[in-house]
Amino acid sequence: MDHATTITWFALGVLTKRRYDMLLKRFGNLADALAELNETVLQELGCKPETITQTLQRKEKLQPTASASGGLRGPGIEEYAERLERAGIAMINIEDDLYPAMLKEIGDPPVFLSYRGDLSLLTRPCLGIVGSRNMSSYGKRVVESWVPEIAGNGVVTVSGLALGIDAAVASSTIAAGGKTVAVLGHGLARMYPPSNAGLAREIIEKGGLLLSEFPLDIAPDRYTFPARNRIIAGLSRGVLVIEAGAESGALITADLSIDYGREAFAVPGSIFSELSAGCHTILSRGEAKIALSAREVLQDIRVLPMTQCTQCASPPEDSTERRIWEQLTGVPQSISDLVESCRLDTSCIGATLTTLEIAGRARSVDGMWVRG
Repeated sequence: MDHATTITWFALGVLTKRRYDMLLKRFGNLADALAELNETVLQELGCKPETITQTLQRKEKLQPTASASGGLRGPGIEEYAERLERAGIAMINIEDDLYPAMLKEIGDPPVFLSYRGDLSLLTRPCLGIVGSRNMSSYGKRVVESWVPEIAGNGVVTVSGLALGIDAAVASSTIAAGGKTVAVLGHGLARMYPPSNAGLAREIIEKGGLLLSEFPLDIAPDRYTFPARNRIIAGLSRGVLVIEAGAESGALITADLSIDYGREAFAVPGSIFSELSAGCHTILSRGEAKIALSAREVLQDIRVLPMTQCTQCASPPEDSTERRIWEQLTGVPQSISDLVESCRLDTSCIGATLTTLEIAGRARSVDGMWVRG
């Protein structure tokens, strides 16, 4: 799919995976589908009347036409593309090789993703960590105790950058020298809540990732957050709920993780705490595994605990060594795996692994490699 077609459909904000499949079956590709997009096609896609009107209005603005004087009418897709570029926002679509493999496995993956930061983080083991916006001192203690060990074992934390647990997870990951991904329930042209704008900038500055499926100016609402939650679950090997009330949206994320064939964990709390009621509910129903330590969670998502205290290990100073070291986890990887994830040649990977092994930062296990 060419870049202009990707940006135009993304800006229209109307394409679900089901609608994408319908258009491909009828037109063969999205470029031809865009050229033929009209009220009838949108009706066939199942769009509501108000959605049809809005989509056709947006299309007219994004695809300027010649005026009677010979000039162009409407700001066009060029202006939208310039906004993306000025903000440092890149785009991928579901047809791209860089599209996250685990996310593509779910039933309704987003067709388009906009992002700022390091997209390659999504090739590493990811763990969704979610919870209440009204974080208690207990929840804060769990985050600050567990996240350094999780991040220290090479796992990328994934959350929604909401207040409370989400923000604490991102901050604790950064403080531990790890990498974190924030999946947003709105477009990347804004930040919600505004109080987390500084944290969002820090995530990017520290090599993390901001991710959204929504067009730039889409505001958060009651529909966007559940959609955001499916991406958190879809990117992750499992979802860990640290605190959740009986009606918490964090429980939706855990349920989605189970639906996708991934793991779901819940941290138990006091029977008198409303913030643990949701955790206790999914534990009592057998819908989630009880999480009593970060190490147990790491074992269950197939990131084995290290023989050394990896949460205390500092990254190498050399950029190439750091690049490879960050890809190493407790899961044994072949040199071919590292060539693909690091995008370096075999000889460079081999020589650097030897250097890391001498320094105690990597070790060989039956011809495979793990973090030392």
